[in-house]
Order: sequence, then C-alpha cells, then structure tokens
Amino acid sequence: MADIQEVDYIWKNGEMVPWAEATTHVLTHALHYGSGVFEGARCYYDEESGDSVIFRLQDHMERLHRSAKIAMMEIPYTAEELCDATVELIKKNNLKSCYIRPLAYYGYGQMGVDPTGAPVDVIIAVWPWDAYLGPEALENGIKVGVSSWRQRSFNAIPPAVKSSASYMNSILAKLEAKSHGYAEAVMLNESGHVCEGTGENLFVVRNGILSTPPLSDGLLEGVTRDTILTIACDLDIPAVEESLTRSDLYIADEVFMTGSAAELTPVSSVDDRFIGKRGPITEELQKRYFEVACGRVPEYEEWVTRIKH
Repeated sequence: MADIQEVDYIWKNGEMVPWAEATTHVLTHALHYGSGVFEGARCYYDEESGDSVIFRLQDHMERLHRSAKIAMMEIPYTAEELCDATVELIKKNNLKSCYIRPLAYYGYGQMGVDPTGAPVDVIIAVWPWDAYLGPEALENGIKVGVSSWRQRSFNAIPPAVKSSASYMNSILAKLEAKSHGYAEAVMLNESGHVCEGTGENLFVVRNGILSTPPLSDGLLEGVTRDTILTIACDLDIPAVEESLTRSDLYIADEVFMTGSAAELTPVSSVDDRFIGKRGPITEELQKRYFEVACGRVPEYEEWVTRIKH
C-alpha cells in the first residue's frame, strides 16, 4: 500500500540533505512520546500544461502551524518558508508528481514527558506515491468496517491537531479492519456518531443530498473535506454537515472517503452491507476534484502552486 520510493534529497532544518543521511537519534523525544505534528499533501503532473501542481500547499502549511500552536510547539519556519522549501525540494529531486510529508517534532536533547528544552526539528520529504488505497479503488470502491476503537475526544488529544501521537488510535483501528478483511475502518466518536476513517473524512449520499459529519463531532478539519464541500456547492449539489450514525452508512446510496492521500475513494460496502461501485454524485465530485487539483479549472487557481518544467 505504501512502500516508499527513495529520491535524492530530504529538506531538514533549512538544508537539502541526501536521503540516506536524513536521520535522527534513537533518543529523539518524538520517537518516545509521539511529540510531532505533520501534514500530507500532493503534487500532480498536469499533462495539458506540462506543469507540476501542488494542491493547497499554503493551506496545509498553515494547518501544520495551527497543530503546533495547539501542541505548544514553536515551528522555527513560517508557512511561507515551508512552502518555498517544498517547491525547491520537488525541483531538486526532479519530480513531476509526488506525495509531500512535512513534519515538525521535538528532537534529541530531553527525555521525559516534558519536552521543554528539546529542539524543534522540521523536515519535508517528497516521494512518488500512487493511489493510497489502490488505483482500482477509485472506481470500484473499498470495503470498510466500523471499528470497535473510538476516536479520541476533544478533551483527550484535540481532533484539530494532526499529531503523530493521535495516529496510534488510527493504527489500532486499521489493523483491526485488516484482520476482518476490510481495506479501511470507520471510527465512531464517544457518543456513537460517525467520526472519520483512520486517515480520511467521510461523506454519504442519500436521495441526492451529500452529508458529512460536522467538526463538532470530533473529526480533523480536512483540507480535502473542505475542497469537496466547496466543489459540491459550485456544482449545485446539496450538501449538509450533520451527525451520522452507523445505520446512515448502511442505507446510504453512496459513501466515499476523502483525504490528501486517499483523494476521493468510494466505499463499496460497510460492515458487509453492500453499497456498490462509484455512484453518480461520487463520480461527478471525483472528476471535478482531480480537474481542480491538477490546476485545470481557472476558478480555483488560488489553490494551486505551479512548478514549471
């Protein structure tokens, strides 16, 4: 699913470092306590223009800073500086398309839960990465199951922070889903409402209306989620944010998951309740999403960062 294809360089603390030399000490604070925040973005190659197009890069770097603020971590680079570094890194590695992983974390120098005094290290890595859940999944969909693991509450690790530590919850749910023969898990919140996948937001379609859980139900404020809601509005597809139960998933006409890695992936069944292949609204949104993300729709030009080749 996610084998890493090595490239030449990783950006670390302001420098281009050869891939094999981008290392960290085994006593790094984040390795022991999960004290890191991260992002995931994509760069697409648009054959029509010949440009590489990074989708919503500024929004991702700003969210990285928001996560760090919640975690009381000071990132020593502005969002704009991180955007510039990303562009230079992609050029340095001669990549036309890639996945982008920025990470800020407490480094080597302190041990114990309190990270005070540990340096904040920042890296940006890029590498070629195809569809996260498989290329065939974009059309045929994936089988998912509702996990027994609940998503964290607002008073545990806040859902607004995209942290390394919070993804242990996702790992548990993902492994459980795989053991039951599912490609992905759906996580409920502590109230029993549908929250999100292990790394994706979730949408359902019923009677022509698009629904997604509200942020108040404890999900990450996804950049792709926001993109889909905006596109749906522009396409005159009725869309609402409302709490959903697992039964709403079972009786939906269409279900799909969104995320920078997952892009827009249909769900073919939930807990072995058959939904079907990609539905018409899912297909319309998916087609438009890729057009927008590849920089082919002038109305959304402010969302893209172009790299000329």
